[in-house]
Amino acid sequence: MIVNNLIKATLIPGDGVGPEITEATLAALDALKAPFEWDRQVAGAAGVAACGEPLPKACLESIRGTRLALKGPLETPVGGGYRSINVQLREEFKLYANLRPGKTIVPGGRYDNIDLVLVRENNEGLYMGYEHFIPIDGDPHAVGMSTGVNTRQGCRRICRFAFDYAVKQGRKKVTAVHKANIMKALTGIFLETAREIYAAEYKDKFIFDEIIVDACAMKLVMNPWQFDMLVTTNLFGDILSDEIAGLVGGLGMAPGANIGEHAAIFEAVHGSAPDIAGKGIANPTALLLAAAMMLDHVGLTDKATRLRSDIDLVLNTDKVRTGDLGGTATTKEFTAALVKRLSAA
Repeated sequence: MIVNNLIKATLIPGDGVGPEITEATLAALDALKAPFEWDRQVAGAAGVAACGEPLPKACLESIRGTRLALKGPLETPVGGGYRSINVQLREEFKLYANLRPGKTIVPGGRYDNIDLVLVRENNEGLYMGYEHFIPIDGDPHAVGMSTGVNTRQGCRRICRFAFDYAVKQGRKKVTAVHKANIMKALTGIFLETAREIYAAEYKDKFIFDEIIVDACAMKLVMNPWQFDMLVTTNLFGDILSDEIAGLVGGLGMAPGANIGEHAAIFEAVHGSAPDIAGKGIANPTALLLAAAMMLDHVGLTDKATRLRSDIDLVLNTDKVRTGDLGGTATTKEFTAALVKRLSAA
């Protein structure tokens, strides 16, 4: 939502290291003169502490109004029947597409020159939570059952999102990841739909191929450069996106976006890391890169490009790195180096 040339957006700092990396990201966006007007909200453990619930109504109302959010890591309280807050947000706003780029920023690791994008369906599959137990002989949990659901509509929606993204970003190949050899209905409908849409609408725009998920997992660690872009169902995407993050330095380097028809939430996909919270050593790169994705989403591609470029320069030219990347910089020292770059004419 744009008001008086300002883009209204919801800000959820999150739990653990969330507030620290959020402040780093805000400092960078301020240096960029990014025109966001933030509505700060709480969720997760902070939501329970402030409002008695992990996903307060005020937070939901804010996102409904702004249709745009930047989110730090959230801690789902243990016990009490609490569901994953991230899953609830995806369901509430029908954020059907999870976009997870993985690109090498710090060279010299086991895998270099990685540039992959994974698109994951976010609302269907085995993550819908249709589960129950069957009691037998006094054991209330004798049998656990889960039902996955993929719809034709959902498959069409995620495939078109991925294929449109490939065209806009100039990707050369899109690989559909499935398990249709065994799960012939649940993932067969996804593979069938991907083939049909590609043949009818995108055939001359990029190369399309397909791979079984276990083979994909193996080939990602043997030769990840054979892939360009992956599109897959919910559970497979959850696993493979973290595997891709491991190729580029871990979740501290992995941004994510959850995009739907009426809202988009950008996030650091790593956890709240309570063991290092407050120590000033957290790496804010994942949330910074998520902010760059958010800038792209609202059409500020020049600022997004500048942010990514200066993150690269701070890490590789200035050699200012946090401990997880082999450096000694604190969160504030890294942020100061980045702000200095971004503020330069």
